[in-house]
Amino acid sequence: MSEASQNPQYSADSIQALEGMEHVRMRPSMYIGDVGVRGLHHLVYEVVDNSIDEALAGHCDTITVIINEDNSITTEDNGRGIPVGMHKKEGVSALEVVMTKIGAGGKFDKDSYKVSGGLHGVGVSCVNALSEQLKATVYRDGKIWEQTYERGKPLAPVEAVGDSDQNGTVVTFKPDPKIFQQVLDYNYDTLAQRMRELSFLNKGITIKLTDKRRKDEQGNFIHEIFHSDEGLKEYIRFLDSNREAIIQQVISMEGEKNGIPVEVAMIYNTSFNENLHSYVNNINTHEGGTHLSGFRRGLTTTLKKYADASGLLDKLKFEIAGDDFREGLTAIVSVKVAEPQFEGQTKTKLGNREVSAAVSQAVSEMLENYLEENPNDAKTIVQKVILAAQARHAARKAREMVQRKTVMTGGGLPGKLSDCSEQDPSLCEVFLVEGDSAGGTAKQGRDRNFQAILPLRGKILNVEKSMQHKVFENEEIRNIYTALGVTIGTEEDSKALNLEKLRYHKIVIMCDADVDGSHISTLILTFFFRYMKELIESGYVYIATPPLYLVKKGVKKSYAWDNDQRDRLQQELGSGSTVQRYKGLGEMNAEQLWDTTMNPEMRTLRRVTIDNGGEADRIFSMLMGDEVPPRREFIENNAIYANIDA
Repeated sequence: MSEASQNPQYSADSIQALEGMEHVRMRPSMYIGDVGVRGLHHLVYEVVDNSIDEALAGHCDTITVIINEDNSITTEDNGRGIPVGMHKKEGVSALEVVMTKIGAGGKFDKDSYKVSGGLHGVGVSCVNALSEQLKATVYRDGKIWEQTYERGKPLAPVEAVGDSDQNGTVVTFKPDPKIFQQVLDYNYDTLAQRMRELSFLNKGITIKLTDKRRKDEQGNFIHEIFHSDEGLKEYIRFLDSNREAIIQQVISMEGEKNGIPVEVAMIYNTSFNENLHSYVNNINTHEGGTHLSGFRRGLTTTLKKYADASGLLDKLKFEIAGDDFREGLTAIVSVKVAEPQFEGQTKTKLGNREVSAAVSQAVSEMLENYLEENPNDAKTIVQKVILAAQARHAARKAREMVQRKTVMTGGGLPGKLSDCSEQDPSLCEVFLVEGDSAGGTAKQGRDRNFQAILPLRGKILNVEKSMQHKVFENEEIRNIYTALGVTIGTEEDSKALNLEKLRYHKIVIMCDADVDGSHISTLILTFFFRYMKELIESGYVYIATPPLYLVKKGVKKSYAWDNDQRDRLQQELGSGSTVQRYKGLGEMNAEQLWDTTMNPEMRTLRRVTIDNGGEADRIFSMLMGDEVPPRREFIENNAIYANIDA
C-alpha cells in the first residue's frame, strides 16, 4: 500500500445507515442473485467494487485479490481506508456500520463519491452476513484498525492494533458453508475475467490476482497482473483478437457530455455479427438501456448522413436499416452516472433519459471526425453497410419461410420431431440429439409425457462464418426454430424472439461424449448465442452429460463420467471387472440412456449461463472463427482429451 491524501469530507458522518440486514442470511438470493457459483463469485466483486469506487474518486490505483489456500478471499487496496470514527447516529465505529448495516456506505454521500458501482450500498455488509468469518483491517489516521465478525456479527469493537503511515483497506472473508452448500471453491478463471474487465474499464488502475492454492512449474503461485493504459481501445483489440478488422484502427473517444463522462470504442470486422457491450459505473448492463440507445442513434444518424453524401447509396434500390450499420461491429460503451436509475436490483438496464442524448452526441462527434480524417476507412465501412443491407433483403425471404412453418402461423412441426403430450411449456423439455441413431434410442428411452426428441442431421451450420440468409435457409436451423415455436422477429430486429410462444422451458443439447460431439454442441451453442441469446439468458438451455464408461463385473455395473471415476470403480469391483467405452449415444440401449442421461431423478444437466458477455463473445469467435492458432492453443490448454483438428 502507498500513502494517500486524506479527504476531510470523507469521515464517520459520511456513512449513512438506511436499514438493517436481518433478511440477508434468510434470503441471500435477493441480494447476490443465487447461492451457487455465480453468487459465490459475486461476493468478491462486491468487495472489489468498493476499491474501484475509491479509484474512481481518485484515491486508489492498486487493488490486490488473493484466493487463499482455504478458499477464503483477501482483497487489499491503497485507498483512504474506511472511516473508523464514531458514527453519531449508530453510536459505534463507522467501520462497524459499513460492515453490519444494509444500505450503509459513503455511496449515499455525494461529497464522498461522485459515481459508484455499488449503488444500493448492500455490498460489503452482504458479504459479511454471508461469510463464516470476515476480518476488516483499515490503515488510516496513522494507525492500523481491526474488527472481526462471524456471520455478520462483530466479535469485539473496532480497535487499534498498531501504527502505520499507510492508507488502505484489507478485507479477508470466508463464505459460509451453511449458505453456499453446493459450492465453496473459487474459480480462478472466472475471477480473472472480471478483474481483466475492470482493468480495461478503469485504465491506469493495477489489479493483481493470486491463487495460493496452485503453483506453476517454477514453484510460484498462479498469478496475473491486469493493467491497461488505453482502456476501451485495448479492450476492443482483446475482444476482436480472433476477427479480421476491415479498418486500420479502433475508433474511440473519451470525454464528458452534459456532465456525464462517456467513453466509447468501436471497430468493424469481417464477421456478420453485432457485438455491443455496455457498462454503467463498471456494471455490465447486458439488457442495455438509454446509453445503448444513444449509441445506436448517434451511429446510425452519422453514418447514414455520410453515406448519403458520399453517393455510394445512389444505386441502392431500398432503404438502409439500423441493423445494417451494426453488422460486423464490435463496440463498447461505458458511462459514469452520478445517480443511475436501473431497472431492478440486478442493475441490468439503465433508465436515465439524459444519458441517451449525451452518448448520442459523443458518438456523432467521434464518428464525424473519424470519417472526415480517414476517407478510405469511411468508404470501407459504407461498403460493408451496403453488403449488409443486400444480405438483409435476402434474409427476409428465408426468415419468412421459417415463419410460415412455425406453429404460430398454422404450419406443422418438423417431421423428425417426436413431441411430448404435455402442453404446459414449464413442464416440457426437448432434447436436441446428434444423429438419427441416437435419436431413435432417445425416442425409445424417453418419458413421452414431457420429453420431446429432435434429431439433428450431422453438424449444423457454423453461424459464426455465415451470412444471415444462409442461417435461415439451413434446414436443421429451420427445424430448431419451428420445433421451439418461437418467432424470429421483425426486419428491424431480426434476432428478437417471442419467448411467450416457446414450447419447452428445458432445451437440452445431448451429443456424444467425444470430440465430434463436443464440436456439435459448440456449433449449437454458437447458434443459440448469436441468434437465440434470450433462451440462454432466461435459463432455458442445458447440456446433457452422458457417461463415458460402463464398468461391469458379473451382475454389478456402474457408470463413469471421467477417467478417475472409471479407475475408482475398477478398484472397488476388483479384478475381473470390464470396461466398456461409449463412443456415442447410439451404443447405449434405451434403458441405459434413460438411467444415465434422461431420467430427472438420476441425470446431471448443466445449465448454460453467460457470466461475462464479452468473454463469451471472444471465446465463440475464437472457437468458430477463421483464426486457427488461438483455437489450437485453447483446445490444447482446456481439453481433457482431444484430437486437434483445426
